[in-house]
Amino acid sequence: MKKSIITLFGLCFVTLTIAQNNVKIDGRLKPHLDTFFEYCKEYNIEYHDKLFELKNIDIVDTLYLTPKSSTLGMLTRDKNNNVENIVINWVVLLDEEILKVVAFHEFAHYFLEYEKHICDDCGKIMAVVNTSYFDIAKDWDNQVEILFKDSPILKKRKTVAFFNQKNRQSSLTN
Repeated sequence: MKKSIITLFGLCFVTLTIAQNNVKIDGRLKPHLDTFFEYCKEYNIEYHDKLFELKNIDIVDTLYLTPKSSTLGMLTRDKNNNVENIVINWVVLLDEEILKVVAFHEFAHYFLEYEKHICDDCGKIMAVVNTSYFDIAKDWDNQVEILFKDSPILKKRKTVAFFNQKNRQSSLTN
């Protein structure tokens, strides 16, 4: 009897753990997410734990869409202000290049910790709007390098490394 209870408890624990580590990823975004993660590996940016804090990475038809203004993607948050979803407007599916730029933009908000946009309309992935997503796509390798090298998560790492090095030097001279 005791073994059965322990086994049942263990099975429930494993099931709950697996359920918590399940993020629904729309198949149309998966290739872009995989490519984004390859860049994360190249820049030594951890993404695995953050990925499994999400519920969904999805294409939706619920974002604001008008001829003059549209929301092409966004992060949605729970009541505690924690990001739980990365959502992309269905309209970006009309062009693969636009989809790629918008997907990387939204992934960067979450995984690279871009809390703010870098400009209004400057031809960069992290702009508020872009007059031409195609110009960004033509300059893709450079755009991605800027996106990652200027990311808040890497800047934070460089700042910590600088202060750690300065502290080590200071303790060696004392």
